[in-house]
Amino acid sequence: MSASGRTVTPDDGAHMRRALALAMRGWGQTAPNPMVGAVVVRDGVVVGEGWHTRLGAAHAEVEALREAGARARGATMYVTLEPCNHHGRTGPCSEAILGAGVARVVAAIADPNPVAEGGAARLRAAGVEVDFGTEAEAARELNAPFLHAVTSDRPFVQLKLALSLDGAIADYTRRQGWLTGEAARAEVHRMRAGADAVAVGIGTALADDPSLTVREGTPPRVAPARVVFDTSARLPLTSRLVQSAREVPVLVVCWAPDPAHAAALEHAGVELLHAATLPQALRALKGRGVGSLLVEGGAGLAGSLLREALVDRLVIFRAPLLLGAGALPAFGALPAATAGSAPRWRVVRADWFGDDEMTVYAPLS
Repeated sequence: MSASGRTVTPDDGAHMRRALALAMRGWGQTAPNPMVGAVVVRDGVVVGEGWHTRLGAAHAEVEALREAGARARGATMYVTLEPCNHHGRTGPCSEAILGAGVARVVAAIADPNPVAEGGAARLRAAGVEVDFGTEAEAARELNAPFLHAVTSDRPFVQLKLALSLDGAIADYTRRQGWLTGEAARAEVHRMRAGADAVAVGIGTALADDPSLTVREGTPPRVAPARVVFDTSARLPLTSRLVQSAREVPVLVVCWAPDPAHAAALEHAGVELLHAATLPQALRALKGRGVGSLLVEGGAGLAGSLLREALVDRLVIFRAPLLLGAGALPAFGALPAATAGSAPRWRVVRADWFGDDEMTVYAPLS
């Protein structure tokens, strides 16, 4: 049954899954707006499809109606998010739907944004049947950062770790090296393209000298900022991050920096954010415009975020190798817990990239 009491048909589910697939085509292009897909169906035949292609461009509903033309009259529209009801960069989708003569709208989830909500009420007031709930869980996961931003004062945090089969993130030498293969690394670049910022701890920055840029796949509309959690602001001036700070923003989250080195970092184009605790740091990042944060390690930062329950999604890439004695454990910074008391996580997604297994977890609470 849908939220309105109507029986959900297999066709409803199939058309909504198509709308979700269309929405994904906006990956990395729509933030801070959500990704949205829409499908218009008349007499069982798809007559129009659309998705939100880019921030400021026409919304998914308008694109689908444009393709459907006169065939939209009396049709059903499937859309992954409640149609908006306000004038922003574009006009209200609710009015476009009414103007096209659509008879029924199936929306996966309601829009929690108080500025844009109200589309369903407007449509129902005009006699359009509106149903909610088809593929709702998938729709919520698709736009989890957007939904999180409506109610939280910190970014949506994804913690990504690449592990060996025995749970290590580096071998006993601690030398830089890849655990996962090319396909998994390409997926990480895709993940970066969907985030507002990519972060590491100072230990990882010193050991790996990463650039944290998107170098594979479709470039995002705006390159994600690079963030280093670095209490004393000791990021080297010769690092790749500092050397490219005027090309793509670099933010160093610190508390007690050396004044001379801090001044040199700022002269190089690095922005310093002062915060004494992780919650304060995340709030500062949100104030800086970071709505979604992809954290790529290392073990110390990962442990701190998990210990303070600040991780919204835990993304584990598990490589088919054993590192053995002396390897650096991924979760060694966490306090000891019993099997009965340890926090549990639910699986959101599981996939394979070559020989590497990726699992995405969400906290149960």
